[in-house]
Amino acid sequence: MFAVDDRIPPPGHPAVADSTHRERRERWLLMLLALLLLAAGIAMRTPTPSDEPRFALVAHQMVASGNWLIPHRGSDWYSDKPPTFMAMQAASHALTGNWQIAFLLPSLLASLGTLWLVYDLARRLWGHKAGLWAALALLSTVQFVFQAKRGQIDPTVTFFVTAANYGLLRHFLLGPDRRALWLGCFAAGLGVITKGVGVLAFLMLIPWLVARRWRWQGLSSAREHVTTWIGAGLAFLGAMACWLLPLAIYVHIHDSATARDYISDIFINQTLHRYVHPWNSFQPPWFYLEVIFTSWLPLSLALPGLLPAWRQRLRERDARFLLPLTWSLLLIVFFSLTRAKRDVYIMPALPLLALCAGPFLRDILQRRWAQWLALAFVAALAVPALVVGLQGMLHPTAWTRHFVEARQLGDQAPSFWIACLVMGAWMCLCIAAGRLRHAGAALLASLAGLWLVWGLWVAPLLARASSQAPLVQRVEQAIGPDAELALVAWKEELPLAFQRKVTDFGFVTPWHEQLAAAIRWQEQKSAQRWVLILSDVMAPCIDKAATLDMGVTSGRDWRLYRLDAVAPACRGGVVPVGDIEDWGGIDKRR
Repeated sequence: MFAVDDRIPPPGHPAVADSTHRERRERWLLMLLALLLLAAGIAMRTPTPSDEPRFALVAHQMVASGNWLIPHRGSDWYSDKPPTFMAMQAASHALTGNWQIAFLLPSLLASLGTLWLVYDLARRLWGHKAGLWAALALLSTVQFVFQAKRGQIDPTVTFFVTAANYGLLRHFLLGPDRRALWLGCFAAGLGVITKGVGVLAFLMLIPWLVARRWRWQGLSSAREHVTTWIGAGLAFLGAMACWLLPLAIYVHIHDSATARDYISDIFINQTLHRYVHPWNSFQPPWFYLEVIFTSWLPLSLALPGLLPAWRQRLRERDARFLLPLTWSLLLIVFFSLTRAKRDVYIMPALPLLALCAGPFLRDILQRRWAQWLALAFVAALAVPALVVGLQGMLHPTAWTRHFVEARQLGDQAPSFWIACLVMGAWMCLCIAAGRLRHAGAALLASLAGLWLVWGLWVAPLLARASSQAPLVQRVEQAIGPDAELALVAWKEELPLAFQRKVTDFGFVTPWHEQLAAAIRWQEQKSAQRWVLILSDVMAPCIDKAATLDMGVTSGRDWRLYRLDAVAPACRGGVVPVGDIEDWGGIDKRR
């Protein structure tokens, strides 16, 4: 018989029950804290540029039209992204009936799901404490929390990719687990029909094959069956078929030049061509190093301790670190090879780096250099917040005045400066209370207070300052309830602000063509139809003196006019093209 080690309580022992109860309590406290921080401010603001109004407008039109398959931005088919994320926003509105909740709810739920997956996988690999530290590392990272509070597509994509990696890693490291593998492949398919990058989860096969070839420790010893991978492929294709199959049927039935252009743009131009020959967001090859050392703070501050620990585990041939670390590196390299780079492109790598940090963060934070670095980071946030707040309140400078003007804060500027003072004072208090011994707790408390103030105070304030509501109110007073309104050279946040139905003549349509169509539209009912237009687009067809000044909103000067303001030479929609720069460019969606 085997002797029982009396240092390890057997199953059913009171110590084991107490440990299980404590772990369960800590797990739910973690998720409650995450919910508090990430949900703070939801329903308190409207979508703000650049991406939020676009997705919210598409979701609005899905609900209004009942067409959730082909997304529309105004009268245009919206082919920049598949409809999955916008459909999730529309579904959130169906559940809540509140657009200010609905446009943020998918990001919130996806971020909570990502946190849970990171915790659970770390717990299964290294234990409960490692899971807590991995989740806290992710929850404290600037990019993760900031994006979780935005109505953008990237938190949802990050969740689907993390879910795919979760399933693959459970099968490769803790398996065999065919169900986890198939669910992971299904999540990768959902990632494809959300933004196209879900397929990158299968880069995990590269380090897995290397680890199998060289017999690394920690891999599942089970033999792979062909049926397992057939099921994985079917799960991946099945997820994509949820959108692609109805789309193929719809386009076949409603075949048109518009439908064919939509298919070509979303599958060729927005994927392959955009990667190989991008048209914007150009950055140098080392751009993502800047992202890691800025947007991934404060986790990146632990790299001096993490890199040696990871190197040692790799020397020990531990596949539990090889697979997620190599996948993260491959993802970063993949997006570094194209000239177009945005910080959110590599966000799916962040959860796996936090996962691999979990086993070491507690020990790292007990080192003196890490404690000083944590407090220095908090101080680097606190001091500028205090200085800027005091300057804005007591001695405005050219910079603070420019900030107030650019953000259109107006009478709300004092509230913003007070918020800065509150954030700075709270972080200083955390430094004083935690001191060196509890630097980690001081860091977490400081960031928690910062994000609460941001979500409940600063973000709603900035959204109100840039709101289109004053412009809409002025337009409604000028035209009355029975008039018809059209938009020329518009941005996505503008139709969202109107309660009435507004007419548009395309979004990506060149501005001079929009104006020509607007003139022809007005000529059909000249007395009842008004056009709200960007002032830069009017010349030479619109007499400025015959227009109504609607003021400046978000740096854009708006004018309102009827047909009598249109020059005789432009009647019938005869609008000269002129210099292309005078019309703001051909394609404004980029």
